[in-house]
Amino acid sequence: MAKSRDLLDMILSSPRETDSFGQTIGTVLRGGDVLALVGELGAGKTALVRGIVAGLGGSASAVTSPTFMLMHEYQGRLPLIHLDLYRLQRASEAEAIGLTACFSDETVTAIEWADRFPDLLPADRLDVQLIHRTRTTRMARLEARGAGARSLLLRISRACHAGSRRARPTQLGTRARRKVSER
Repeated sequence: MAKSRDLLDMILSSPRETDSFGQTIGTVLRGGDVLALVGELGAGKTALVRGIVAGLGGSASAVTSPTFMLMHEYQGRLPLIHLDLYRLQRASEAEAIGLTACFSDETVTAIEWADRFPDLLPADRLDVQLIHRTRTTRMARLEARGAGARSLLLRISRACHAGSRRARPTQLGTRARRKVSER
């Protein structure tokens, strides 16, 4: 696990670890948190959201990619709005589906393909980039943009650290790597 005040890198060695990491994130989310998800097709964005929904106490089995519907809402401890901007071509299309109305203090918002329209995203958000390393291994790079996102990143980091102290050989934290990054 590499971390600084604004950056956290995690190696996720399997889909199970991606799910577990998502669950960890879900347990510490608060209303108003925005997750901007970025990664190639098949990088694990929807799988991560599935874990997040489970961590919020929602039904993970109900989570599907919103590529064609553009938006899904899941209920748990907090409602989570899950958007997918992949098929949108212009910022006006993102505005037309009500993207900016999804950002509220009562909900959590997770946006797949968030890098397509960064100017429409809140300045205070957590960027989550999923990077292919091997067929099953991913690196998750979380970067805080703003004070609220820094607080969220700290909560995630603490929850990951607490989880890695427990004896769970195939769970999160067992294959983390350290790297100091200055921002």
